[in-house]
Amino acid sequence: MQIRFLSKNKYKIEEAKRILNVFDIELLATHFEIDELQTSDTKKLLRDKALKAFKHVGRPIFVEHTGLYLNLLNGFPGGLTQNFWDTLEKEKFAELFAGMEPVMARTDVCYVDGKRVWYFEGEVEGLIVKPPRVDHGFQWDCVFQPLGYEQTFSDMGRMKDQVSMRRKALEALARHIRTHYAAQ
Repeated sequence: MQIRFLSKNKYKIEEAKRILNVFDIELLATHFEIDELQTSDTKKLLRDKALKAFKHVGRPIFVEHTGLYLNLLNGFPGGLTQNFWDTLEKEKFAELFAGMEPVMARTDVCYVDGKRVWYFEGEVEGLIVKPPRVDHGFQWDCVFQPLGYEQTFSDMGRMKDQVSMRRKALEALARHIRTHYAAQ
């Protein structure tokens, strides 16, 4: 079984391929530009992006957004995590938020099959650490340490695949696909 995923982020694509492969689902990475809404409303952002992607390819496709939801900032930046991170960068982000109350890392997936829009999510609570750890270039993985672990996501390497919010969201998507489309 195959599924299309719209993303330019090579790290997200690689991680999603590894996770979905466990479910015998082959990921077909799709790359093209979509003007994304700039909003903290993640569901609205995803719906808009997924419908634009479906219109472009004319085939079932999913998109995702992974963000940080800081309790200290009433859930901000959420859908604006990329812009927030790009503005602050790792050193300033860690300086501002390390040692604060736990934050939520959440992956939201939106799948459009041509008839309906489906949403799936996964969450992992964690802490922001200072100084930033090993930076593999995958945004805030170098400062996010899931609760119950001594390593940040970037320190974990592929072990992250077993505990991440992306895994939880993609597992829910995979179960949905296997249940609803296996006979097709």
